[in-house]
Amino acid sequence: MDLTGLQTALETLSGWIWGPWLLIPLLLGTGLYLTIRLGGLQFIRLGSALRLGLFTRKDPGSDGDISQFQALTTALAATVGTGNIVGVATAIGIGGPGALFWMWITGLLGMASKYSETFLGVRYRKTDDAGEKSGGPQYYLERGIPNRFGKFLALFFAIAAVFACFGIGNMTQGNSIATNMENSFSVPTWVTGLVLTAFALAVLVGGIKSIGRVTAGLVPVMIIFYVLGALYILIANIGDVPAAFGLIFTDAFTGTAPIGGFAGSAIIIAVQFGVARGIFSNESGMGSAAIAAAAAKTSHPVRQGLVSMTQTFIDTIIVVTCTGLVIVTTGVWNMTDPETGEQISAALMTGEAFSHGLPGEWGHYIVTIGLVLFAGSTILGWSYYGERNIERLLGRRAVMPFRVLFSLVVFIGCTVQLGVVWAFSDVMNGLMALPNLIGLLVLSGLVARETKKYLDNDPKLRATTDEVNAFMAGDKDFEAWKTQAIILPKRN
Repeated sequence: MDLTGLQTALETLSGWIWGPWLLIPLLLGTGLYLTIRLGGLQFIRLGSALRLGLFTRKDPGSDGDISQFQALTTALAATVGTGNIVGVATAIGIGGPGALFWMWITGLLGMASKYSETFLGVRYRKTDDAGEKSGGPQYYLERGIPNRFGKFLALFFAIAAVFACFGIGNMTQGNSIATNMENSFSVPTWVTGLVLTAFALAVLVGGIKSIGRVTAGLVPVMIIFYVLGALYILIANIGDVPAAFGLIFTDAFTGTAPIGGFAGSAIIIAVQFGVARGIFSNESGMGSAAIAAAAAKTSHPVRQGLVSMTQTFIDTIIVVTCTGLVIVTTGVWNMTDPETGEQISAALMTGEAFSHGLPGEWGHYIVTIGLVLFAGSTILGWSYYGERNIERLLGRRAVMPFRVLFSLVVFIGCTVQLGVVWAFSDVMNGLMALPNLIGLLVLSGLVARETKKYLDNDPKLRATTDEVNAFMAGDKDFEAWKTQAIILPKRN
């Protein structure tokens, strides 16, 4: 079946959605607005949030399904994927090194968006028929905006998320794994497909508690493994690192093109691809991380919001930066294919950079294994996002059939060409972000008000569950959350 026409139409639609007149200004504008309204919370509270999420890890005695750390790693599992390897290379390959600067800006401003959406995910979560917590934009848009518009936004998000989970969170990830396993280790794609399908089915049938246990063990190992490989290269080329930073900052405002005269010469291309690939990598503003955050055992929505905010910092400021700096310092971003004379493809760029920077075949193996781990964990995280939205649309009875179907579709992704699916994924990602960003702007007053009330009492995030219950006693918003009643927010 010739799907060229469909792919072209989807790519055109994606270009408009992710163009300079819709999502890019909305993403950056929302992040900037929330940063100002929350008083630069992502900068002031980052240290306390990292300590709570990575070291304290849980609020004993609080209500929820999984620990704060497991909620963080589940969200990280979904976001740290091909975007951190191929996505960064795509942004730099088309937009030049300056695109990395705009990925940083997207991440820093996106931390405020990530905080707000995960705060709301916990604030408006509910308990489903199986006794599990369920939350995210599919609920807080409707509950926080109590009119038909809020319900429309919630349903729009839920439908887009279900479609997106099969694209960005399933077939594209499986295809990346299978392709790299075949190229690196000559493993047939169908074998990889069978193994991945069995793995996904074994984990997903157990629900969020099973996913949380697996991601809590897998995610820290995979990130440390990949980052150490990148740091070795950067230390070995330490003399080139200052020049790389200089090129990134200069290129961000001049739009210097890779392979002179390439289409990325205009600054708008650097901004467009930096922001688009940045959101593809860290998902800030998409609302997806709020779904995982809603399952967390936490004594207050502010605490989990701050923990979840660190996900964007880890994803973009640490992992994406490592990939980008390796590509720039090794000079691979500007390298041509000796056979064709054309710029090396984004799919090969990161692997080539690591191969140049590490001895023997180590670089090649690190990128391949890193991609397998990153993409495999993304499948687990996005399966949970999909099932929570299926639960919202069709009820609890549809969850188990969805888990089985999602696992089986992994095999399809591993064994077919996915040009149309990649284009479709970009469109669905954008359609998820649109209603969520609108909702964040509408609900920003509630987020700012409740955040201030909590942090006035616990600025260092060291309060126990009993202490939180004591100093928040009598607050109607807090009591409403504890009892899962719905108190409609005041318009601000």
